[in-house]
Amino acid sequence: MSAIGNIIEGLVAVLVVLGTVIILISTFGILRLPDVYTRAHAATKASTLGLLCILGGTFIHFLHTHQLISIRLLLVIFFVFLTAPVAGHMIIRAAHRASVPLASISARDALTEDFGVPADAPPDIPADAVPDKRPDGR
Repeated sequence: MSAIGNIIEGLVAVLVVLGTVIILISTFGILRLPDVYTRAHAATKASTLGLLCILGGTFIHFLHTHQLISIRLLLVIFFVFLTAPVAGHMIIRAAHRASVPLASISARDALTEDFGVPADAPPDIPADAVPDKRPDGR
């Protein structure tokens, strides 16, 4: 095997192992983080990056070993990159609209500051819970 082949195999191994480690770290985040907002962040962002590393390594492996450009693999990479962050965002927005509380250690509720209390929120949220100004004075 040539030196270029060894370098490419090493790159593929690094990408696959890196993707696996990122996904492992995101699973710890899902288990340890306190609320649905931070858990969704861990699940979507880190898992998307980990999966893209694994799929990128797989694509490079097939390209080098079999001289094959897998359109299916490229489509999977594209759709995972496109849909996973959007799905995470929609889960977080749905949780906010359902008035799921933030963890007590959260610094601020940026969605409430930007959009106010949702119109279909339960009536137990007082109207003065939404600050008039952002902490930075805007």
